[in-house]
Amino acid sequence: AQNVTVDEIMTAYKQACQKLNCKQIPKLLKQIQEFKDLAPRIDCLDLKGEKLDYKACEALEEIFKRVQFKIVDLEQTSLDEDGASALFDMIEYYESATHLNISFNKHIGTRGWQAAAHMMRKTNCLQYLDARNTPLLDHSAPFVARALRISSSLVILHLENASLSGRPLMLLATALKMNMNLRELYLADNKLNGLQDSAQLGNLLKFNCYIQILDLRNNHILDSGLAYICEGLKEQRKGLVTLVLWNNQLTHAGMAYLGMTLPHTQSLETLNLGHNPIGNEGVRNLKNGLIGNRSVLRLGLASTKLTCEGAVAVAEFIAESPRLLRLDLRENEIKTGGLMALSLALKVNHSLLRLDLDREPKKESVKSFIETQKALLAEIQNGCKRNFILAKEKEEKEQKLQQSASMPEITVTEEGLAEDGQDSSVASAPEEGEEAGETPMASENGNAEPVEEDGDRGDVTDSDSDTDEETDAGPAASPASAPSQGNERRISVSSPGRGHKIFVVTRVESLPERAADAAVKSVESQSPAPATKPELPVSRANGAVPKSAAGSVTPPATPSVSSDPERGDPVACESATHETPLPNGLKMDFARALPETSSDGDGKMGSCTAEHELSCWKNERELEELLLEASQDAGQEPL
Repeated sequence: AQNVTVDEIMTAYKQACQKLNCKQIPKLLKQIQEFKDLAPRIDCLDLKGEKLDYKACEALEEIFKRVQFKIVDLEQTSLDEDGASALFDMIEYYESATHLNISFNKHIGTRGWQAAAHMMRKTNCLQYLDARNTPLLDHSAPFVARALRISSSLVILHLENASLSGRPLMLLATALKMNMNLRELYLADNKLNGLQDSAQLGNLLKFNCYIQILDLRNNHILDSGLAYICEGLKEQRKGLVTLVLWNNQLTHAGMAYLGMTLPHTQSLETLNLGHNPIGNEGVRNLKNGLIGNRSVLRLGLASTKLTCEGAVAVAEFIAESPRLLRLDLRENEIKTGGLMALSLALKVNHSLLRLDLDREPKKESVKSFIETQKALLAEIQNGCKRNFILAKEKEEKEQKLQQSASMPEITVTEEGLAEDGQDSSVASAPEEGEEAGETPMASENGNAEPVEEDGDRGDVTDSDSDTDEETDAGPAASPASAPSQGNERRISVSSPGRGHKIFVVTRVESLPERAADAAVKSVESQSPAPATKPELPVSRANGAVPKSAAGSVTPPATPSVSSDPERGDPVACESATHETPLPNGLKMDFARALPETSSDGDGKMGSCTAEHELSCWKNERELEELLLEASQDAGQEPL
């Protein structure tokens, strides 16, 4: 409603109560009086614990008619079928809530759930539904399942202790395979078993890659059920971020399945296995899987029957892990030996920010060990503090970088050439997470050969390091492949999220134009190459030059070439080829694969001959002849 006042709402509600002959709710009147700004959604309508019969629910329509809320809290309001269906119809019609809590209402029955399902299907604004301790029985489940399949707007669904085991879960899981909006699903305390129920959940995980949190605490999943869930987890590429398996009677046998699955999960960040009798053997079964996993940041092992032996296995994982942020080991019998291992692991680990252990030292047969335990606990805390400070500094540094990079700045600095006239390399500022120093590596997998620099020849050998960003630089780099006459411009570019790169851009200046033109004409007029491959003569000419002292053809990954000013004419030669730039992606391997014989047939590599002759030439005539020979070679021997 437009332009409503608080008084109007109060009057309308009171009149409705009189008309329906039901009691006004004092808690509600107090809230209405405190409403401030009525135009957007009001934060909360809290009716928790009030007994709402059908008439009380009808009276509420006068409020829903006039204002909308973020949260409508109907927890423990003793709703019956009539009241529930009336309320849900209102909430659907007036789009009253984005968050709805209907938990602890045991008697909403089939009609109540039917209305709730209709509301879930029709309301575009409802994102959160909490139905804890509100039983969803066999005859009601199909309605809710249908609502969830037709992709409702729900993002978070709480169905803890809703008697789901069996048919209701089967219907929900089948429906959710199709759902693309739900992100969080809470199914604790449903007595879910290790057979059909777990098989349904495993199946759900195979097909749904949108759910990010799956909470299964306090069920009876068992090792048999965990095997089904692991099958589903293996299929998750993006998707599940948090899996809670707290208190599901899992043992070392289940950890073997999980250990084999963990190296395959790419999105799982939080894994809570607390309150399962996993034992030392279970942690040993998990260890290699955890080391092979690249996503887990938080691991819960509270009350998992660990002793020092198990703590040593966990410590081995901590020492190996570059990303673990939090680890919970409370309520385990970890004594001096285990604490020692954890303390040593923290000396080499730089990521762990929080390691939860019992505060009180454990009883030891040797009295002095109790003091040792206290010292070790303090040491472990200090290790975490140190990592925390480092992480904060790193974060601040990255924020500064992002601020400076949010506007891409370009700074140009003029610099003289390297004195020897050899190639100057691409300088890339060694930022965290970027390829550092003078050896750009392929991103992530680290299986690239570094770009080497050979000082004598001055050519850059090819490498596998075509990461995305370097390939992006390819086309931009090719015009820069002409060597410069004496000065180059270093352009440093910082752009959002890419770190800071410096590209060396070299330009040809003050060319002897006549020579360049003559060279181009000679290639164009006298080339006998077939018309279908017009670029072949040029690429041969291009191929002949890269090894020259003038400068190297670099792979597109490293856009830097500079020339030797003392060697004169090669510049003109390369400028001829520069008119038609290299086909993007031409590599040194390609140059080496070109025909080797030069016309004097002295058995040397063509490019070596070219290098030698280029440095000796003095006049243009010879230059033209060599270009012609090169183009004829290319014409005769198709690549």
